[in-house]
Amino acid sequence: MMFNSHLLSLLIWLPIIGGFITLGLNDRVAMAKWLSLLVSGLTLALSVPLWTLFKTGTAAMQFVERAPWISTIHSEYFIGVDGISMPLILLTTFTTVLIVIASWSNVAQRVAQYFAAFLILEGLMIGVFAALDGVLFYVFWEAMLIPMFIIIGVWGGPRRVYATIKFFLYTFIGSLLMLVALIYMYLKSGSYELAVLQRMPLTLNEQTFIFLAFFAAFAVKVPMWPVHTWLPDAHVEAPTGGSVVLAAIMLKMGGYGFLRFSLPMAPDASRELDWLIIALSLIAVVYIGFVALAQRDMKKLIAYSSIAHMGFALMGLAAGGAEGVQAMLIYMVIYVTMNVGTFAFIMSMEKDGKPVTDIGSLNQFSKREPMKALAMLVLLFSLAGVPPMLGFFGKFYVLKAAVDGGMTWLALAGAIASVIGAFYYLRIVFYMYFGAEVDGAESRMVPVQWLALVAVSATMLLGIINFYGIEPAAIAAAKSLVG
Repeated sequence: MMFNSHLLSLLIWLPIIGGFITLGLNDRVAMAKWLSLLVSGLTLALSVPLWTLFKTGTAAMQFVERAPWISTIHSEYFIGVDGISMPLILLTTFTTVLIVIASWSNVAQRVAQYFAAFLILEGLMIGVFAALDGVLFYVFWEAMLIPMFIIIGVWGGPRRVYATIKFFLYTFIGSLLMLVALIYMYLKSGSYELAVLQRMPLTLNEQTFIFLAFFAAFAVKVPMWPVHTWLPDAHVEAPTGGSVVLAAIMLKMGGYGFLRFSLPMAPDASRELDWLIIALSLIAVVYIGFVALAQRDMKKLIAYSSIAHMGFALMGLAAGGAEGVQAMLIYMVIYVTMNVGTFAFIMSMEKDGKPVTDIGSLNQFSKREPMKALAMLVLLFSLAGVPPMLGFFGKFYVLKAAVDGGMTWLALAGAIASVIGAFYYLRIVFYMYFGAEVDGAESRMVPVQWLALVAVSATMLLGIINFYGIEPAAIAAAKSLVG
């Protein structure tokens, strides 16, 4: 019982403390690697009870911890999880372990600092998903920019400084408007507790101001068009482990913010301004999809496709109702698992000992590595939404929510736009199986990396999300938000 009452704090602070210890190891590379693997593995193990002990029949917050923090502004150390945050925390801990494993032999300089940055980032991201106090959420939200800033700036590519500054400025400036909205609601309610802010009566004008302030912060993080331009630069210049975190976790925080803040705190404004989300989502799915078609760099293609996928997820939110919220959450969770497997493949590609991300390097890859090509094929088909893989179920929930919400035209537009996504994923398949005979890149994986890719690919193939507790948790969370 004592263990459960402090489980979330353990998940937040264990990787942060472990990261600082790893940071102090400096040149003791082997010890830093093994400590990082131990800490990330232990954090993953500790997150399992969040799933096994989670009660899917209730919308109430679970594993709640509450303690005084900044008494002068009535802010508390208040954390807990529900059906929205629980699966995202699990995916964060799972993704971090895979990053540590996949980076085992890919980092040559400042190894201890590299692994330390990812451990600290893990704890801060879990804090974002668990925070139930506005100030605490904002602190975690902004603090996680620091390790990602360092990861891109130190271990990134030739244009890493430009990409880092652009990433930081876009996300930081957008977040300032969120802080203004939080302070405004605190002055009216006298509390930063999210549940209190969600119950606070507001006029439509007030809700519109709050919705737009939150929109500025979360739209940048998703990112939505036209504030998406930081992502391709950050994706390409970041080390692949950083790209994994960006695509798999940090982008989903924008969607999480819409679910946790915008929808419940400004419900009337959300309905009035749903046209804005629909318009920007359709632009992301269609226009950004065409941009992705023109990319030859696999990391940049994944960056643009991530924008398109999040646009598709937000279509579920715009559809409204409990089904729309449920569809958005399920789509985001499914997309994380697909991204992790894809980047595991990209991290393994090299030629002459150097990383390779050019799509042309995959020519006839299926002949050189048939089993790994098959695993990648499964992942790409899942990303394209081919049944019976997980990606199909994600798109199905979103399209169904649109139809049930009386927006058949939106479902039709989403279905047509999905064809564009299928094209840029099939382009990779074409290179792997039907490309010209050239001296392509080779895949070098340690055994655990290979097993991780196969495991994720198998998950895509199964497509039975009910067994993982995602759907019932999402249903409970959706009902708590919209009734």
